[in-house]
Amino acid sequence: MRVLVAEDEEILAELVATGLRRAGFAVDTVYSGDAAQAYLGLHDYDVVVLDRDLPRVHGDDVARGLVASGSRTRILMLTAAGSMEDRVAGLDLGADDYLGKPFEFPELVSRVRALRRRSARPVPPQLERYGIRLDTVRRTASRDGHELDLSPKEFTVLQLLLEADGGTVSAEELLERAWDANADPFTGAVRVCMSKLRGKLGEPAVIRTVQGVGYAL
Repeated sequence: MRVLVAEDEEILAELVATGLRRAGFAVDTVYSGDAAQAYLGLHDYDVVVLDRDLPRVHGDDVARGLVASGSRTRILMLTAAGSMEDRVAGLDLGADDYLGKPFEFPELVSRVRALRRRSARPVPPQLERYGIRLDTVRRTASRDGHELDLSPKEFTVLQLLLEADGGTVSAEELLERAWDANADPFTGAVRVCMSKLRGKLGEPAVIRTVQGVGYAL
């Protein structure tokens, strides 16, 4: 759900990030190895799309540090060097997957989704509660058999609530998991998104606000 793109070609990084956001991920971008290390230390990412040839701190060193820390973040390594020896070297560093440049974007999205499913918090292909059904693979949602027209952000928030299985999810956790690092915690983004989501889910209301704690389904 939350992805870090570490790529020194800024135009490529932003193109990748835009496409991943359209696929429903919350995405941050950095352009150097030291920035990647800083972000990985601050936020809990599901996947890092890691260019191997990063400036200041090499991508190999970023991968080594992530693996050594015991992080659950999965590593998809990108590189222009696509020989078998390069792929083996990248995987030996601890990368979970390897994709050579140039690549087809649908394949990148598919690989990121596959790595997300292999993370420490596996997501069932379908989530269901109170007549709401989410297909996390096809990214479709319905309630009582009626399709719901959800934005990527609304889908992600609803998925997090369903994953909680009746438990309460704080606004802070929703910001952490569904928004990128640029989200301002004081803008009321979670509250606005929740209001729109409630409207689309219809009656009877199923999302309740737990005062001072968060939201529950």
